[in-house]
Amino acid sequence: MDGAAQRWFDSRTFDAAQFQAADLIGAKQRSGQTVSVVIPARNEAATVAAVVSQIRQALLVSGLVDELVVLDSDSTDDTAAIARAAGATVFAARDIDTGTPLSPGKGEALWKSLFVTSGDLLVFIDADLTEWGPHFVTGLLGPLLSEEPSDEGILLTKGFYDRLADDLPADPAAALPQGGRVTELVARPLLNLYWPELAAVVQPLAGEWAVRRSLIESLPIPVGYGVEFASLTDTWRWHGLPAIAQVDLGRRGHRHRNVHDLGVMAAEILATAMRRLPVGAMSASPPVAARLPAEAGLPSLQQYDRHAPQGWRSRPVPVAERPAARTNGRYTNRTMT
Repeated sequence: MDGAAQRWFDSRTFDAAQFQAADLIGAKQRSGQTVSVVIPARNEAATVAAVVSQIRQALLVSGLVDELVVLDSDSTDDTAAIARAAGATVFAARDIDTGTPLSPGKGEALWKSLFVTSGDLLVFIDADLTEWGPHFVTGLLGPLLSEEPSDEGILLTKGFYDRLADDLPADPAAALPQGGRVTELVARPLLNLYWPELAAVVQPLAGEWAVRRSLIESLPIPVGYGVEFASLTDTWRWHGLPAIAQVDLGRRGHRHRNVHDLGVMAAEILATAMRRLPVGAMSASPPVAARLPAEAGLPSLQQYDRHAPQGWRSRPVPVAERPAARTNGRYTNRTMT
């Protein structure tokens, strides 16, 4: 492992158990900061209520969390109604007026959440969790609210965990500390090759992360699943390795995705990485990033399917990115810098 990566791991890796809600409430009050929890969701009617209700009961009522928001991305089930009944404030992503064309996707939902929340600190939690706890939120907030001198300057906190899903052993003791197939086969190899200082980030694509508004409002955001990779590498590029921390959240259970869906996700991560390759990482003329298709002409992933009429099916790959929110005239929650 790169020496800088090892030193970062030793100084910037925490355990969620280090941060208790009562202590964080005191730190939050002394700092005068506010906290928004954002849950992006699309067709998660089966799990969103439990995620919302646990956070509301444990952290919203106590005052650690000021806003609990679900961003609904064109769900065709009862996700929005169920989340609202469980105690969340619900927004339909397509109804948030940003002056930009509609572009469904996880990154789009997170970007639009900046327009309807006001917290100084934002915590993102996926809606499909089946094994987790409110310590996900307190753990991710811990490094951002810590008063330890060594923790000053942390802007972004990533979670990692033992991943439990349908494709992994049911016995929790046999669970592996891996981040999923796209993480292990695409994201981490990319980091090791082109961003070696970030090689010690255990799960760079983890959907559970926290960030200061002052940072995320300044970052370009891919509309799809490239959002986590982009936020990590852009934070490193503009603020350095010490601005990033990671927290061991224990175990995480979630819904399994089929490999064809993961293929599209992998293509999005690759497109995001290609735009951000360090100078000189690859020799290409014209530059690799310049050859990515414009939003008007989305690339597609051709996947063989025995059951498709023609044998092949084409899956669109979202590659558009939203500019930094603070540059948008409709964005009113700017952090003063």
